[in-house]
Amino acid sequence: MVANTMMMERTGMGMPNVGMSGMMSPTMNASPNVPMAGNFLMVPRCSYKIEKCPGGIKIHCICEDKVAASMVQNLCTMLTGGMVSCCVMMNGMTVCTMNLMMGLCKYEMTETGVCISCTSGDPQCCEMIQACGDCCTCLMNNGCTCCVMMNNTPVCCGTCEPCPVPTKKK
Repeated sequence: MVANTMMMERTGMGMPNVGMSGMMSPTMNASPNVPMAGNFLMVPRCSYKIEKCPGGIKIHCICEDKVAASMVQNLCTMLTGGMVSCCVMMNGMTVCTMNLMMGLCKYEMTETGVCISCTSGDPQCCEMIQACGDCCTCLMNNGCTCCVMMNNTPVCCGTCEPCPVPTKKK
């Protein structure tokens, strides 16, 4: 596996315990040690910088190389207009899923990936959006991985940019 991608299981990404019924029936493999390849996809690895802005948040998806950045940009272009959500995981288990349906999400291409802004003119919706950003940041700073999705399709996965460690003064 390439260092700038991440393997994700397709089923159950949007809603816990809800698979893609009727879409694909699993088949038995010839060897019990070979995983089924049909339920996995490669997702660009990135680091996130989530910041508050007037009316909501901005999620900066920052990729290390141009190929990963281009892939994120292409996925965002194809899925524009879909609902943005964040699935935060630890050790492969979903900790929290946040649907940013209470705001208007827009995408800006950047040199290193994409910037997703989610804003609302309603003060209560703005507060909810910013609380989702704070929650995501807190979970990622404590060891979780976040997968940003559009229409329940993973666009990129990763962690927060490293936070500066305060130095102790003597």
